Amino acid sequence: MNGCNTHGKARQDTGLARSANNQCLRDLLTKIRYNPRIMQTTAIPNISSDKLVQLGRSVVTAEMNTIAALVDRIDESFAEACRLMLQCDGRIVVIGMGKSGHVGGKIAATLASTGTPSFFVHPGEANHGDLGMITYRDVALAISNSGETAEIVSILPLIHNMKIPMISMTGNPRSTIAKRATINLNIGVSQEACPLGLAPTSSTTATLVMGDALALTLLEAKGFTAQDYARYHPAGNLGKRLLLRIEDIMRQGDSVPAVSEHATVQDALLEMTQKHLGMTSVVDAQNNLVGVYTDGDIRRTVTLGLNLQETPIRQVMTTNYKKISPQMLAYDALMLMENHKVTSILVVDEQHKLLGVAHIHDLLNAGL
Repeated sequence: MNGCNTHGKARQDTGLARSANNQCLRDLLTKIRYNPRIMQTTAIPNISSDKLVQLGRSVVTAEMNTIAALVDRIDESFAEACRLMLQCDGRIVVIGMGKSGHVGGKIAATLASTGTPSFFVHPGEANHGDLGMITYRDVALAISNSGETAEIVSILPLIHNMKIPMISMTGNPRSTIAKRATINLNIGVSQEACPLGLAPTSSTTATLVMGDALALTLLEAKGFTAQDYARYHPAGNLGKRLLLRIEDIMRQGDSVPAVSEHATVQDALLEMTQKHLGMTSVVDAQNNLVGVYTDGDIRRTVTLGLNLQETPIRQVMTTNYKKISPQMLAYDALMLMENHKVTSILVVDEQHKLLGVAHIHDLLNAGL
């Protein structure tokens, strides 16, 4: 019985403590809500537009000067860093903390999309298991403006033990990270664009530009082409322009308007009405394309006063028409159609057999 009373009293005490804590929280919120000093807002400063423009331009100018200063830093160390990355048969592992980490993520993404396999590792997470993402085939790229970022310094011995090369990008070439690196790239700045000299601004710009310099130098060195870039961006406009072919989106089979070369104009009109493309192909017995009949041809036929039920389609069809191959890039086909002001174009193989038809709406709907 005493044990039960003891547990009951403990629960009661816990409940009282929780109730007291809740009351303290309610009191604090009440003070914040009704204390005019706490709720007071800072008045919006009265600054002229000219002054705001001047301040903005000073930031841009400061960062332009930062970028200009990087030109002389593209030296033999930069070349050696590029060689290490070119020789890497693994991936470039970008490591950075805070703002350097955000920029590092962008650098890793740029490298990966331009033909250099890369990914970003947060140094804090690396200390808690993500270091296992790094292999002996990789090259590390450590970013730290101070060169003393504790989270990166703590994993340097592990990177060293793995015997993988490490490129550092630091603002202090005499820092711990710079000294432990295989190659250090100096991204130091004389001052931040921030008027307080505190917020990373010029330094992050310098980091970003140096990262772009690495990525695009590697792109050139590897002979990376626009077609290669498109393969990494299949959903983008560039990817569609360089990869999407007519055979991927053309209409085929029963969707293709076609009549026999022995058909009449009336037969052609019925086919055009059913397929809703404003034209029909004319084919022989082997499905070879011999002509096309369009809305424009209909007007010419009517003008001539011909009997639509009796006039053979061969007599009025167009034989000088545009046609394309299924391997043609869809973007090029779209440009061809726009230049010649046609809405549909027939697709044939090398033997001139009819394979399909491409309509301008299909191309536009594909995102071209």
